Amino acid sequence: MPTDTPHAPRRRRRLLARVLVPLLTALALLVLPGPGPGTGTAEAASVCQGRPTKTYRFATGELRLYKTRHYACAVTVAKRPGAARPMSVSLQPRGGRPAVKSGRYTRQTGPVTVHALNRCVRASGAVAGRGTSTAWILC
Repeated sequence: MPTDTPHAPRRRRRLLARVLVPLLTALALLVLPGPGPGTGTAEAASVCQGRPTKTYRFATGELRLYKTRHYACAVTVAKRPGAARPMSVSLQPRGGRPAVKSGRYTRQTGPVTVHALNRCVRASGAVAGRGTSTAWILC
């Protein structure tokens, strides 16, 4: 016949705490509403690492450039997100091949990243046929 020891209630509580607390926490995260899309700023949702260095605006959007110590990154963002339209972004380090991303997108294209330690880069971006390109920058 099993007999309860004086430590049995303590063991049950520990077991409940180990099993039920994580389960209930996960269930609460699934059921309760949290911060949804659109609650942060566009800068907080950047897909490039590094600090923003330059932004080139044009009629249908903007080309955003970011830089870390070793890499440069570029993204083209549409001024008015909506229907899918042709968009492109290109980033070329001096002496290297360009990294290009293009296609039909609704809001942004990119990121494209190149190794740019001690090298200048040239960038271009376009949304719906209108765009901009830079000379050698970030030297």
